[in-house]
Amino acid sequence: MFEGKIVLVTGGSRGIGRAISLKFAQLGATILINFLQNTKMAEETRGLIQKLGKKCELYPANLSEPREISRMMSQIADCFGRIDILVHNAALGVIKPTLQIRANQWDLSMNINSRALLLLAKESVKMMKEGGNIISISSIGSQRVVPHYGVLGVSKAALESLIRYLAVELAPFGIRVNGVSGGFIESDVIKQFPEYEKMISLALEKVPAKRLGTPDDIANAVVLLASDEASWVYGQILVVDGGLSLL
Repeated sequence: MFEGKIVLVTGGSRGIGRAISLKFAQLGATILINFLQNTKMAEETRGLIQKLGKKCELYPANLSEPREISRMMSQIADCFGRIDILVHNAALGVIKPTLQIRANQWDLSMNINSRALLLLAKESVKMMKEGGNIISISSIGSQRVVPHYGVLGVSKAALESLIRYLAVELAPFGIRVNGVSGGFIESDVIKQFPEYEKMISLALEKVPAKRLGTPDDIANAVVLLASDEASWVYGQILVVDGGLSLL
């Protein structure tokens, strides 16, 4: 489905990002993985992609720094000349009550989780001369109150609003912008919540699907939005939560 396409996945070395990277590789794409610090994890993911017979390059960069984003995108432009799909998955934030969040923690989350999409989109447009796809990963914490998720939830809400504005402004260039909002996903992140086992137990009681989501569930939704089958989908947030938000 994506043979010959070049896909950049931010935060693409582990968890949901790794699942997205592998899914696109399985479908034929060349993968460019952005990561922050964990070189070992990034190398492991690249190895998995190479075993699939696909090319993968690594691009370490701190997305909270505009200069780092510009440097990374310039390197990609010099090496590949284009990208076809940008998946902004990278996210960072503290798990604590909202009133305990420090100003620098607020700024870091907003910069990486939402501002980075704007800066990445600006650079990506230059390399999407024949159109493309921009997809960002959000969460149900953008619309629903999740305990200890305040700064992340607010930054994801800003991200979803930005998706809608970019979708309208970039549509004339043949670039579609959408998002995927995940529910409770089995990952290392969820284990950072206080009393996470109790939280998961309560979630499972409420989720109509009676299971937690997996990184592959999110990856499958991303692939759908990037495919030609979604060619008339613009500025939408696809909720993947097992039905939880319906209640």
